[in-house]
Amino acid sequence: MISPGPDGLVVGHATLDDWKVVGGWAADEGWNPGLSDSASFFAQDPAGFFIGRVGGEPVSAISVVNYSADYAFLGFYLVRPDLRGKGYGLATWETALAHAGGRTVGLDGVVAQQDNYRKSGFELAYTTARFTGVVPVRPEPSGVRAASGADHEAITAYDSACHPADRPVFLESWLTAPGHRTFVRRADGGRLSGYAVIRPARDCLRVGPLFADTADDARALLTALAADAGGGELAVDVPRSNTAAVALVEELGLAPSFETARMYTGPVRASARERVHGVTSLELG
Repeated sequence: MISPGPDGLVVGHATLDDWKVVGGWAADEGWNPGLSDSASFFAQDPAGFFIGRVGGEPVSAISVVNYSADYAFLGFYLVRPDLRGKGYGLATWETALAHAGGRTVGLDGVVAQQDNYRKSGFELAYTTARFTGVVPVRPEPSGVRAASGADHEAITAYDSACHPADRPVFLESWLTAPGHRTFVRRADGGRLSGYAVIRPARDCLRVGPLFADTADDARALLTALAADAGGGELAVDVPRSNTAAVALVEELGLAPSFETARMYTGPVRASARERVHGVTSLELG
């Protein structure tokens, strides 16, 4: 796909190498992308990444990743700071959004852009705050252990109940990407009662997802992640609508840094939002 835009802008599909540049832009914005995120993102929908160029130089970017026949997620909406206000972003947006077709599209929008997203048909579902800090290292909680390949089927099923679309292809990459560490908690009888992933990022470790039946399950997983990471600083993006999740991270001493809004263009599949104590990624939902 190649789409012409203003001032010689050409919008086309991005490669994984292109996305290394975009990841740098995201880091400059303070988004703290994970070091291995891009490969997992591309595994889900390699045709869902777009970059705008002027004279061959990258100037704008966006991703619209299709998860299913009904649902897509938009992220990485970026224009190089020195070239904003020229219409490059809107032209890139319009080209990429066509990739979603008739699907409902979700996004996590920064405060400054939320009015613009509303004009494009996105409606607020809930807000999310990034909580950052050092989780106290405690004795190993019961029932929590590092995940193995034998857990992947149960994790995929659990994840599907917590997310607006099934995403086995994404998870296959996400759970085993370089530097990613996955932990599970199983209740009495062996039933999975939650799972979580921690990964290295530009500024501090990122946790996501943190999906759990209860706040106690989420606490056990989060403290296990912290211990595995040696007590370093970590960040988790918590839906404010989950008051138990917010209370948990505050209890553990984490502090909010910035806020985004989950917005959708239409209805999404029902999911167990009460289990979402930390979203997977603001860039991919």
